[in-house]
Order: sequence, then structure tokens, then C-alpha cells
Amino acid sequence: MSLFNVFNVTGSAMSAESIRLNTTSSNLANANSVSSSAKETYKARHPIFAAALQNAGAQRQESVPVQVKGIVESQKPLRAEYNPQHPMANAEGYIYKPNVNVMEEMANMISASRSYQSNVQVADASKQMLMSTLKMGK
Repeated sequence: MSLFNVFNVTGSAMSAESIRLNTTSSNLANANSVSSSAKETYKARHPIFAAALQNAGAQRQESVPVQVKGIVESQKPLRAEYNPQHPMANAEGYIYKPNVNVMEEMANMISASRSYQSNVQVADASKQMLMSTLKMGK
């Protein structure tokens, strides 16, 4: 694998982890929102990653970049809470809260942050190796 390919792979991984951090922060920001109907309630979102394998086989690449295939909404059930005094309560007295698990989202945020940091270190080490190689040519 060439050093230039490393920059392509780490760059795509950093971009993917950035999207993961953004969706996680959106989930955390909306964790305590309330709605009067299940249809209007915020649902947790998660990115779907995949390796860009469509050209890898034809070109015999050892590594392939990361692609973000999309962002999907969680299918976990929403939390319905009986609270007739709440201003957002529906006719039956229920309010709906998002299906966001704050502990899972915090763990996801730490994981994404560390993955991003690891990719930055790989890119930096590759840059240093490339610079050392260029200095050998002097």
C-alpha cells in the first residue's frame, strides 16, 4: 500500500467519524425533547458505514476508503409517559419522549472521538515517513 493511499483511507475514515460525531451530538441534544404525538417525536439517528469495495477487486487494492451509506432512524420504541399536567400532553394525557439512550450515545461519542484521533495519528505518522523518505533522496 502506498503512503498516498493511506491519506485517502484515513481521510475518508475521519470524514465518516465526523458524521458519526454529528449524529451522536444531535441525538444527545434532542434526548430530553417532548412531543404530544409519536409521529412528531424525535427518533435517534445512526450512520451506516461501508467499505468502498466496488473498485477494489478490479484494481487489486489492499485497502479501501470508508463510505457513509446513509443515516437511519432507530426503530426502538419511543417512551410514552402519562403526565396530564404537561402542556404538551395529548388528549389522553400522554407525552412522548425520544428513543435516545444517553449512556449509549456517550459511549458512541467517545468511540467516534478516539477513532477520529487514531486516524489523525496514522495520517501524521504517514506524513512523517513520507518526509523521511524525501530527505533520504537529498
